[in-house]
Amino acid sequence: MKEVNNQNYTEQNQDMAQAPVFNFETRTVTLNSDYEMPPNGIGTYSLTGDECYNSIISALNSGVRLIDTAYMYHNEEEIGRAIRDSGVPREEIFVITKIYPTQFNDPESAIEMSLEKLDIGYIDMMLLHHPGDGDVEAYKAMEKYVEQGLIHSIGLSNWYIEELDEFLPQVDTVPALVQNEIHPYYQELEVVPYIQSKGIVMQGWYPFGGRGHTSELLNDETIIEIANSHNVTAAQVILRWNLQRGVVVIPGSSNPDHIKENTEIYHFELTDEEMQKIESLNRDEKHDWY
Repeated sequence: MKEVNNQNYTEQNQDMAQAPVFNFETRTVTLNSDYEMPPNGIGTYSLTGDECYNSIISALNSGVRLIDTAYMYHNEEEIGRAIRDSGVPREEIFVITKIYPTQFNDPESAIEMSLEKLDIGYIDMMLLHHPGDGDVEAYKAMEKYVEQGLIHSIGLSNWYIEELDEFLPQVDTVPALVQNEIHPYYQELEVVPYIQSKGIVMQGWYPFGGRGHTSELLNDETIIEIANSHNVTAAQVILRWNLQRGVVVIPGSSNPDHIKENTEIYHFELTDEEMQKIESLNRDEKHDWY
């Protein structure tokens, strides 16, 4: 996405932190780094090879402009190739990738590897995949690449309140985004507002509960009832619920119909009562170890 303002944002964000606001008309959220990011996109965990390439082409053709990947997904090359082949202007696409704790001992090489594999000129957002030895030093390496313009924004994945309280005082740049597992059965009711209160955008992975849990969640009676009242699918209700909480969504799929369905979440709005009904489904039931 096009940069709004290139000024360093650390001091500004520390002094004027406020919860990020989604603009549903432009379908953007402005990060504390002053870049704009789409609030919905596609996750690419488990997508590799031709399946990944075709999924990204399908997503871009359906209007998706936010793509989430990682070193550990082993698909950065396919994603970069799909972006280059798509005909969509590079500046319209927002790409997130991550470096893994096994790379923290040499973060510069990890960053250079992602830049080379993606081969799209720059990385819109780079995250540390989860806490690990050397994470502060790895983050500071990303800060240097921001100064060079090769990374536009930086953030964290799988950081919670305790980890953030320890981490943030050790770095100069407030993360633009934190990405965690979030779905109706694991809502992070304390974590989400805590992160947003610091001016950091919250992003949720596993919006449908993850492998082995998707069917249960998409067939939840409460969600089905709400979906029927809006003439939409359960998946669309879950994604819309996230957006109305100020949580960016990156559902994964290789099915072109599902990819398109996952973008059609702006023509209806959940009522306060419906939002509360979904909140009541929370079980604090985490489905992955991160």
